Amino acid sequence: MRRRVRLLPVVAVLVAPLVLSACSGGGLDVTVRGDFGKLPEVEFPKGEPGGSLAVETLKEGDGAAARKGDLVVADYVGYRWSESERKLLASSYSKGRPGAFPTGQLVPGLTKALEGARPGSRVVARIPPEDGFGEKGDPKHQVGGDDTLVYVLDVRAVYPRTAGPRGKAQAPLDDPGLPRVGDAAAGRAPAVSMPRGAAPRKLQVRTLVRGDGPAVRKGQLLALQYAGYFWRDGKVFNSSWSEGHPAAVTIGTGQVMKGWDEGLVGQRVGSRVLLVVPPSLGYGEKGLAQFGIKGSDTLVFVVDLLGVH
Repeated sequence: MRRRVRLLPVVAVLVAPLVLSACSGGGLDVTVRGDFGKLPEVEFPKGEPGGSLAVETLKEGDGAAARKGDLVVADYVGYRWSESERKLLASSYSKGRPGAFPTGQLVPGLTKALEGARPGSRVVARIPPEDGFGEKGDPKHQVGGDDTLVYVLDVRAVYPRTAGPRGKAQAPLDDPGLPRVGDAAAGRAPAVSMPRGAAPRKLQVRTLVRGDGPAVRKGQLLALQYAGYFWRDGKVFNSSWSEGHPAAVTIGTGQVMKGWDEGLVGQRVGSRVLLVVPPSLGYGEKGLAQFGIKGSDTLVFVVDLLGVH
């Protein structure tokens, strides 16, 4: 998500509010009603929006505050606001699954709104074009160059860029046909050494650290750290550590490679998992030229399972 916000399908109906939370201070001229974690009701005044970035926290959470480079998981609604229109563009509530917001990789206004937010917080942000998609807007997401964005975000979790496994380390792998995974400092990808010989033809899954969190279920949003290595030379081709923030994927539904869907569903949160993925369960015969992956490449992943939602 490079200075883009992935917008989910529109929700057609807003539920009735349960708790009134007026939101008018700090130059923020919308009213938000409803409980944390429930679809909010958002009321807009007449006329055009204010011209500056405005952020207000309606409910204070606790725990570690989000910093630039952290991954924030939040339920949210997003609106487009102009003098003539107020339109709901996006809502995580229609999917029953929150959104993932890697701070520092979003439009500037969202990054500013989420920095300092704690789990349990409800944050409202009015984001003018210069802090959003700019004068060109974003046609893909139905946002014009003059449109202000309004977001209500209920922060579920914050995953710092240094997050890693939390569990009991297992005995070192003694299989000479599988890679060996070394230790690494927090915030860095582990070193992996490849064995000599041919790569396995079938998916290999090994738990290196066994977490004690809930088991990963199909259809959940999975927050994770990962690094991917070529079997052929051991070089890293992609890594959340090098990207500077944890990642999030919807698991078990075909949105990621089959090797991940098959290998990670059922694992427990807090675990570190080694995956050796044959081409048939990776990127197939076409490979992925963007990362130098050939159709014949067996791929090795070290994945830390941080949380599920």
